[in-house]
Amino acid sequence: MMQTTWSRSLIGGLVTALPVILIGLIIWLYAPLYLMRIAFAAYVNLLIVLGLQIFMGNSLVANLGQGAFAGIGAYSVAILATPIAMKKMSIPDAPFGLADIALHPALAAGAGLGIAGVIAALTGLVIARLSGEAATIVTFSLMMVVHSIFIHWTDLFKGAQAFFGIPQVVGLPSAIAAAAFAIVIARLFKDSAAGLQLRASAESLLAARAFGVNVFRLRLIAWIVGALMCAAGGMLYAFFMGTINARAFHFELVMTTLAMLILGGMRTVSGAVFGCAVLALLLEAIRSIESGVSIAGVELPQLLGLSGLAMGAIIVLGMTFRPRGIFVRLELDELLRRLPGRAKPASSKEGQRA
Repeated sequence: MMQTTWSRSLIGGLVTALPVILIGLIIWLYAPLYLMRIAFAAYVNLLIVLGLQIFMGNSLVANLGQGAFAGIGAYSVAILATPIAMKKMSIPDAPFGLADIALHPALAAGAGLGIAGVIAALTGLVIARLSGEAATIVTFSLMMVVHSIFIHWTDLFKGAQAFFGIPQVVGLPSAIAAAAFAIVIARLFKDSAAGLQLRASAESLLAARAFGVNVFRLRLIAWIVGALMCAAGGMLYAFFMGTINARAFHFELVMTTLAMLILGGMRTVSGAVFGCAVLALLLEAIRSIESGVSIAGVELPQLLGLSGLAMGAIIVLGMTFRPRGIFVRLELDELLRRLPGRAKPASSKEGQRA
């Protein structure tokens, strides 16, 4: 039975990942360079949204700290993998002799995941005990604390200036592969015993505890796994762009990824993927309008800040009219199995047996 559930979850994750892979490959093979950059950013956001879904979607505990772990992942590989000659120019006074260390990008990524995992475990000891407004405030505070460290520890993080010279060793295929892997991991976690018990505790915390469910342990596991996924997204971003800035992991990233999760439906992995895709397309269309466009010969003025207004409107309207998102409980593969054409054979067999 357990093997059957695992196989069904794996197949379900692959079904959800398939359109993500196909669309990404089409863009990689045929789209111009600027569209590849836009697609890469969307896949990085998808990793972060999936990290949010693993913790927030299963526990229903608010999380506004995803930007902190994306930044930790990005700055970890930036500090560890940037060539020594570049670091002598950008962070010559880095503590702990880090200006004289340059790791292979793969080793730097592994070390970055380790750093993010340790920080996630330590912060999770507090956050896993919280619910409601307290969790929202603490996770938001975590993001603010990490951002302040990035800004004010200039010897290591360069403050508000850009950290440059990071090896550009990944491309769109790497982001596609990482996103597909993350989708499968998120689905396997959701359908695992830990994910099932965590969702049950979200419905009734007292009942779950009465049945002996260790809610604190489950939340801690989900928090760490989600944080590692967010950190992986930050690493991909750093290795693709070659330069990073603390602003990239601050409030705008938090609100964008949160809106994506709310729009698609935080309770399902398919919802996280769908919300990310729809909002990425919508925001790109809005950004093209922000700078001013010509429609039927009429020149529209610049509408700076329109994308931020749109994100706020999506969150408000989504929470008002569709608070549980587009994909409420059923995943894409589960919806496909419920199509009328697929239900007919079973009904006919039942009729013959009757």
